[in-house]
Amino acid sequence: MYNDKVIDHFTNPRNVGEMPDADIVGESGSFKCGDTMKIYLKIEDDKIADIKFQTFGCGAAIASSSMLTEMVKGKTLAEAQQVTNDDVAAELGGLPPLKMHCSNLAADALQDALKRYREKKKSVHP
Repeated sequence: MYNDKVIDHFTNPRNVGEMPDADIVGESGSFKCGDTMKIYLKIEDDKIADIKFQTFGCGAAIASSSMLTEMVKGKTLAEAQQVTNDDVAAELGGLPPLKMHCSNLAADALQDALKRYREKKKSVHP
């Protein structure tokens, strides 16, 4: 059902854990399957200097979160903003159709974090 890349990211997730000194945290969840995800970002000079995730969910959700962190670490905020769930699934070598919503969670949590960061920045520097 899953390819080797998905299995690798599920069994050996990258960048997993909390980040107590994160600049911003994004969240997403699915009522459909009960999966939830948090993305922690450390931002320096408009770039993602560090990223961590916590995911409560299936193997595809964990693999998607892990892959997303590898994809955007070191990227500018503008570059990260362009990452979609389809990009995450493609980097994983594809996901079964019934698990595509898992890659949505990863991209949605990232977009939530970026949105919160922009709002936070606006309120500090209107």
